[in-house]
Amino acid sequence: MATVILLRHGRSTANGSGVLAGRTPKVGLDDRGRAQAEALVDRLAAVPLAALVSSPLLRCKQTVAPLAKARELDRLAEPRLSEVDYGDWTGRELKTLAKEPLWRVVQAHPSAAVFPGGEGLATVQARAVAAVREHDARISAEHGDHAVWVLCSHGDVIKSVLADALGQHLDGFQRIVVDPGSLSVVRYTETRPFVLRVNDLGGDLSGIVPPEPKKRRTSKKQSSDADVGGSTGRKGRS
Repeated sequence: MATVILLRHGRSTANGSGVLAGRTPKVGLDDRGRAQAEALVDRLAAVPLAALVSSPLLRCKQTVAPLAKARELDRLAEPRLSEVDYGDWTGRELKTLAKEPLWRVVQAHPSAAVFPGGEGLATVQARAVAAVREHDARISAEHGDHAVWVLCSHGDVIKSVLADALGQHLDGFQRIVVDPGSLSVVRYTETRPFVLRVNDLGGDLSGIVPPEPKKRRTSKKQSSDADVGGSTGRKGRS
């Protein structure tokens, strides 16, 4: 299967103000977020990209716009990658929400958390993981198992996808940090996902690119086996 770069949108105006934006329309990037979006072009210069898929919300559109222009790629909007529907919590200050009884549930037992008038975090994970795996399978079929693609979404959504890839219960997903503008990388295989990066804010990503398959009469899929004794530092798996 392909390799997916999980990109959290750049810092938004809501991130800077301590407000839970949720699905509030027209919440865009602030100055720092726009700089993070522009910097993606150089950060990913060494990585060939097969596709761009993103949440339909404005801050995600703005984040991938410079990259889409530089690579001449169309952005595919995927509603299942949209921000959590926080319902009645949308637009409220985080410091106020921290006093709500549900806040402790979100922190300690998120799989049971359902936002009033909104959705539950378990539902978020189910829709997001299904979307990632479906797009990954499609892109692999179109471009091959060596393909790399970008998915742009939101903090809690990406954390839920990473928890699934790590084989971690959703109740532990608050242990994962995904900052605005960060990149996390997952390579899916027939047996298991491999998590290559988490919350990368500026490292060299050239090492995530799988090698082009050698031309043979019968094509060989990438191995699903893990390295016994730890990674040998090879650039890709064959």
